Amino acid sequence: MPKMKTKSGAKKRFSITATGKIRSAQAGKRHGMIKRTNKQIRNLRGTAPISKADSKTVRKFLPYG
Repeated sequence: MPKMKTKSGAKKRFSITATGKIRSAQAGKRHGMIKRTNKQIRNLRGTAPISKADSKTVRKFLPYG
């Protein structure tokens, strides 16, 4: 059987941790910063693990993760 292809959009957006959880950048920092507090913007830095329900969907796009 041939190799499965990884969705290239998913490989740019998600990464898998050593324990197998899926990380992604935090939502809410693309635009509209003027209405968010500085604390909110600061806390949205970096990455966060995604929910279990979402990770089931993302795993289909990252078969060899």
